[in-house]
Amino acid sequence: MKRIYIYIVALCTIVAVSCSDEAITTQTLAPDYTTNVSDDVVPGELLIKFVPGMSDILDETFGSSDNVSTRSGLPSTDEILSTLGAYEFERLFPVNPATEERTREAGMHLWYLVRFDESNDLNDACKRLSRLGEISKVQCNRRIYRTNTGKRAVALHAASQEVDTEQIFNDPLLAKQWGYINRGSYDFEQKWAPTVAGCDVGCEEAWKMCTGDPSIIVAVMDEGVMHYHPDLAANMWVNESETFGSDVDADGNGYKGDRYGYNFASDRGYISTTGSNDSGHGTHVAGTIAAVNGNNLGVCGIAGGDYSKGVSGVRIMSCQLFDDARTATLAQEAKAVKYAADNGATILQCSWGYMSPNANPILGFTPGPATEKEWAETYPLEKEAFDYFIENAGSPNGVVDGGIVIFASGNEFASESSFPGAYSKFVCVSALAADYTPATYTDYGYTVDLSAPGGDGDYYGAVGSEEDSEGMILSTLVVEGKPDYGFYEGTSMACPHVSGVAALGLSYAKQMRRHFKAEEFIELMYSTARDIDGYFKGDKFSHYLHSSPGASPTKTDLSKYVGKMGKLVDAAALLKAIESAGSEMRIPNIYLAPDASVSVNLADYFVGGEKLSYAYSISDNAVAGIELTGTTLTITGVKEGVATLTITVGEDAVHSVAVTVRKSASNNGWL
Repeated sequence: MKRIYIYIVALCTIVAVSCSDEAITTQTLAPDYTTNVSDDVVPGELLIKFVPGMSDILDETFGSSDNVSTRSGLPSTDEILSTLGAYEFERLFPVNPATEERTREAGMHLWYLVRFDESNDLNDACKRLSRLGEISKVQCNRRIYRTNTGKRAVALHAASQEVDTEQIFNDPLLAKQWGYINRGSYDFEQKWAPTVAGCDVGCEEAWKMCTGDPSIIVAVMDEGVMHYHPDLAANMWVNESETFGSDVDADGNGYKGDRYGYNFASDRGYISTTGSNDSGHGTHVAGTIAAVNGNNLGVCGIAGGDYSKGVSGVRIMSCQLFDDARTATLAQEAKAVKYAADNGATILQCSWGYMSPNANPILGFTPGPATEKEWAETYPLEKEAFDYFIENAGSPNGVVDGGIVIFASGNEFASESSFPGAYSKFVCVSALAADYTPATYTDYGYTVDLSAPGGDGDYYGAVGSEEDSEGMILSTLVVEGKPDYGFYEGTSMACPHVSGVAALGLSYAKQMRRHFKAEEFIELMYSTARDIDGYFKGDKFSHYLHSSPGASPTKTDLSKYVGKMGKLVDAAALLKAIESAGSEMRIPNIYLAPDASVSVNLADYFVGGEKLSYAYSISDNAVAGIELTGTTLTITGVKEGVATLTITVGEDAVHSVAVTVRKSASNNGWL
C-alpha cells in the first residue's frame, strides 16, 4: 500500500497498481472472441475496426453527420447491428483537418464505437461481428479504475518556510525535494535506513545549463491538473484559440473548450480537480515535471524554468482520465493519447497501468498481461493509439521527431513490470529510495529501463504511522479544492522524475539547436544514466508487509534486483551529451501555393539566434517574394516554380533552402 500526505500530514492510502493509486483494465478477447463480461465492461458498447477497403463507404455515410450516425452504410454490418438494437454509430477519433491525413495513414479513422441495446450478450455480439469480412478487430469497452481511501487536509505551509540559502532556487520547499538534489544529509525516522549523497536525478548541475523551454509540451494522462495552482499556472499549456470549458470548438480540432487540455472522463473541456474522489495525483505529477522555479513559492519542477530570470519552463497539457467518480473508458483513453500527439505534446507522462503479471493475489493483486504479444492482442486499440503517438508526435523540423512515452513500472512488489509500461517502445521506470536501494513496493524486471526517486515510507517512516511522510516525494497538490503541497510515493512519483529529465533534455536540445529522432534521444537517456547495480548488496529491511507497531521488519535480498532496475536517470550527464549528439537543426525546404505565405523564425535554427543578424537572397524573385522582419522570414508564393533561398548568418553560416511554389500544395508548409 502506498501513501499520500499533505505536507507532513497523511492524506490517503493508495492501492498499489502501476502508479500507486490507479488501476487500468480493459476487456480481454480470446481468439474465438469469447469474453468474460464483468461490471468493468460498459454494457451495450463495442469498439470495431474496419478493414481499409471500407473507408470510402464509411466516409460517405459519415460525411455530413458530425461523426455520428445510426448506421455504418455496410449492409452486412448494419443487419447484425439492427438485430442488436444499435442506435448510435460513431467514428472514434473526431476529424481534425490539420491531422486527418496522418490519421488515415495510421488507419485510426477505421475505429468506430457502436452503442446498442444493453440487454444484448456482449459475447454473442462480438462473435457475430467478428465473422464479418469488413471488420478486422472487435473488442469491448472497459473502464479505467482507481482506488482511494480518503484524505485529511491542512493549511498551505509553503509560504512560511525558510529558504535554504545553499539551494540554487529560492523556492522554500526545494530543500525537501531530495529526488532533485540529495546531499545525504536527510535524517529520517528509521536509523537503519540511511540516505546516500548523489541518489538523485542530477538537477543541481543540469540547472546550470538549462531550466526548461516552453516549446516542449508534456501531456499528463492522469487526474486533472489544477491549471490555476500558483506554482503551475505559468507553465500550463494553453490553447489560445479556446475558452476554458466552452461548448464551442473554436480551433476545429474536434474538442470543445480545450484551453488547458481535455477532460476525457467527462468528455468536456473543463479540467476538474475538486471532486470528493479526486486525490490531486495529476497535480502532484505535474509539479515534479514543471512547478515554477525561482518564484519564492512552494516547490520546484525539474524543467520548471527560472521565474527570477524570466525563463519559462516546459508546458503541461492535462489529459484527464479521472474526474471525481467518473473514469475514462478504453475508448476515451485512446482519444487522450491521440489528442496529445495531435496538439503538440512530445512526451506522454503515464503513471498508471495494469498490474504486474507476477503480482501476488494473496496480497490482493490481480495479475495483468504477461507478454507484449498478449497485451497487444488483448488491447489492440490501446497499442495502436500509443504507436500513433510514437510515430506522429514532434516534428521532423523541430527538436524531436516522434513521441516519447514514459510509464511507471508498477507497485506490486513484483519481479515483472506491468503493461503497458513494459512495451519495448516505452521508457519503463522503477522507483528508488534515497539510498540507491529499490523502493520496497516497486516492480522490477528485465523490461525496466530507468530508475528514479519514488520515495519509500515503509523503509524510512515510523512503524504503523499513517501520518509520516519520511522519505517520500514532495510536490504540488490539491487539498479540499485548494492548491497546496504534499507527499506521495510510488513508481507514479519516479515516472515524472524521468519525464521531467526528458523534458529538460529536449529543452537543452532546443537551446543548443540540436535535432533528435525520438528513439535516438531515448537511447541517449539510457547511455547517460548511472549504473546502480553496485548498491544491490546484502539485505534491506522495511515494514511494507508488517506495518503494525512492534512488528518485525521484512527482510529483502537486494541481489535479486541486479540487472532488473535499469539505470538511474541523470539530467546533468544527459544535457552534457546532447551538446555533441543528434544533428544540427537546419532550415527545412519550403513549399507553398501561389499567394500563400509561410513564416520562419530563423532564430530557432542557430545557437543564440535571437541575437544574430541575418541576410537573404533568392535566385528567382518571380517565384517567391521574401520579407525579413527581425528574425522572422516570410516567404510568399508568386507563381509555380522552384527557387533557391540563401540565408547568411553573420559572416560565416550560410543555409540554402529550396522554395517550391505549386498549386497542389496542401496546407502550405514544409516539404
